[in-house]
Amino acid sequence: METLETVVTAIRVFVWEAGIPVGDSTISIVVIVLIGTGMFLTLRLGFIQLRHFGHGVAVATGRYDDPESTGDVSHFQALTTALSATVGIGNIAGVALAIHWGGPGALVWMWLTAILGMATKYAEVTLSMHYRSVHQGADKVVGTVSGGPMYYIEQGLGPNWKWMAIFFAVMLGFTAFLTGNAIQANTIADTAQTAFGLNPWITGVALVAIVASVILGGITRIGRITSILAPLMAAVYVLAALLILVMNLGDVIPAFATIFSEAFNPTAGVAGTGVGAILVTMTYGVNRGLFSNEAGQGSAPIAHAAAKTDEPVSEAVVALLGPFIDTIVICTMTALVIVVTGVYSERVPTEITLTGGDLTWVSGDAGVGYEEVTAPAEIQIQDGIQTAGSAAFVAWHEVAVEQLFTDEDMTQPFTGSVFPTQGEAVDGGGTVHTSLWGMAVESGAPLTMYAFRRGLAPLGDWGHIIVIFSVFLFGISTAISWSYYGDRCAIYLFGERAVRPYKVVYLIMHLLGAGVVGAAGISLVWDLGDIALGIVILPNLIALVLLSSKIKELTEDYFERKPWKTAGKA
Repeated sequence: METLETVVTAIRVFVWEAGIPVGDSTISIVVIVLIGTGMFLTLRLGFIQLRHFGHGVAVATGRYDDPESTGDVSHFQALTTALSATVGIGNIAGVALAIHWGGPGALVWMWLTAILGMATKYAEVTLSMHYRSVHQGADKVVGTVSGGPMYYIEQGLGPNWKWMAIFFAVMLGFTAFLTGNAIQANTIADTAQTAFGLNPWITGVALVAIVASVILGGITRIGRITSILAPLMAAVYVLAALLILVMNLGDVIPAFATIFSEAFNPTAGVAGTGVGAILVTMTYGVNRGLFSNEAGQGSAPIAHAAAKTDEPVSEAVVALLGPFIDTIVICTMTALVIVVTGVYSERVPTEITLTGGDLTWVSGDAGVGYEEVTAPAEIQIQDGIQTAGSAAFVAWHEVAVEQLFTDEDMTQPFTGSVFPTQGEAVDGGGTVHTSLWGMAVESGAPLTMYAFRRGLAPLGDWGHIIVIFSVFLFGISTAISWSYYGDRCAIYLFGERAVRPYKVVYLIMHLLGAGVVGAAGISLVWDLGDIALGIVILPNLIALVLLSSKIKELTEDYFERKPWKTAGKA
């Protein structure tokens, strides 16, 4: 098992971190290709995301809906289904992680990614709608249409490219089982266990019942539920964030000033690589932005392909709203709350568990930044201070803990040695400790929870509950929407008969994902899902570039004809 984990981790690092060296940093090839495609499509389509943003809003509101058109759900339901899969842990943990590593300025690069991603998503959905497949005599579970990159790769590029379409469907279907399903269940179960002490298997059974009641009804029921769930979860989260900003109104403008200043003249984040590390800020902002809005990933076009319309572009202009809502609105709310409350650089009393948790071993310092290193055999500590000149330091969230104590009140500095491979510390008297205490920084979802808790503290100690509630809703909605992505891949590969067996296996994976909280295997699931996701992006982007002339042709035809001006046509 350990060998397998090592191999899988190495592959994940290669897929997502291999790139072009620039100074002491590396710009990921995946990031370069995604941003490059977004810029190409933005220019090729004449800044479509800016010129026709308003039309996208008008179509999404249902003004031009035609219930008699081919498809399974309305424009709005298609958008909310896609958003339910997109808006999630990335908006809570991903933004916090970007700020942790790249500083507040990372948000500017997330904005840029979203703007370019709007053009990418427009292109994906235009092709997905144009080349979608219509099922004859299909029932409500199967639906009447299927679309996505596998269809426009095969039909748009020709039979010689079918191998790439099959490859895409296999990899995205695999990702649906893991990242879109098991990981979501695991996150919810882990949160429920931490917050309320619930047994993960009990949480898993409850989650399966909820998810099954929705996905077994097909895309029509999925669209109906997500049209309620997505706006609800976004409203609760955004309104809570706005309340914090209103309560700290005087700090909002300075927060924006900090964000822009740090974007172009950064000090990087608390775990970054020091003053002037613009590449670190840019890389983490772009990376988290891409993870959050999923533009170029090829998943959202599958949901949008179910829209009731005979005009591909009418749904594509709706789709370009997705990155705007996800990143420009929701991610910005998260970032502003973190920056306004100032928690991103703050250290808090923390139990440093030496057997796991968020424990890491790093070298470097706050000036040059920290770099994770292999666990050393021993780290010597005197009066709680880690010995100067040490090759490695005890760290929490990749940042060295300045002083370590043996008690929760942090009145007794630790003197002795930490033995990382044994997961214990031994003081001068021979007493063995499996955990120590110190002032440490937060990151990911805990940092966002801390920010909301701090921001809403004048109204009571319940701000973190908003984040916990959002994690539950985001996780459930993501699993619901990803089930549809996976079953469309199953239809493409095996035909309509594969839908029901696929959903049964999907629910089993959801239960297993919830039940393995705390098991080492979940990190393996994360890595496998990341590998599949990183690889599956490339076939989609290749198709978008090669079919860009078709996208432009469909776009120009639609806006020349203006079919929305004819009653009942979209």
